Amino acid sequence: EQGMMGMRTVRHFVAMTALVAATTSCGDVIRQGRSPVYLVISLLQAAQGNHISSFGGSLTSDVLTLVTSPDPCSQTNPCQTIFNDVGRVDLKISPKDISALPTPTTNNEVTITRFHVKYRRADGRNRQGVDVPYEFDGAATGTIVAGTNLSLSFEIVRHLAKEEAPLVQLVNSRVIISTICEVTFYGRDQVGNDMSVTGFITIDFGNFGD
Repeated sequence: EQGMMGMRTVRHFVAMTALVAATTSCGDVIRQGRSPVYLVISLLQAAQGNHISSFGGSLTSDVLTLVTSPDPCSQTNPCQTIFNDVGRVDLKISPKDISALPTPTTNNEVTITRFHVKYRRADGRNRQGVDVPYEFDGAATGTIVAGTNLSLSFEIVRHLAKEEAPLVQLVNSRVIISTICEVTFYGRDQVGNDMSVTGFITIDFGNFGD
């Protein structure tokens, strides 16, 4: 009987240990960061700088564009032009504790202040300024109100990147550099809790037909 009591005690201890571990794991997710909400990217798109109304889920970034207007540019004498490319993101906030379904207040509104853009290639050749453009930081400001989406436009490929290696070498080449662009947005709620979220989009760099 004492042996059976001992086995019951061991089983009870194991069950309690498993329950505590599961609860701790779930709690870590819920408590990650101090804010009761987290950032969500609803949509991430990009457009060529000379077609800023044509956003899509991937981008062919033209390193050199031949412009035929206005004067003095023309069909017979096109102007070689470099455009930066534009990104657009839709952001929202969601509550961490979905069981309690808390109602976010104005304190939970998140103001986005900056973003970071980084490029990487699937083949692992990721030396900045040699294999891929340099990563960079930029500023973009907007506030996400609970229950609504915030749409922000931002620079996803800079003019300068198209004048530096490795993109400038593509002007007189048929080579295309395919990258995955990683964009991270940083914000803070109204009581000072920092948060961030990262999205990804495919960008192919080359001298495409105009």
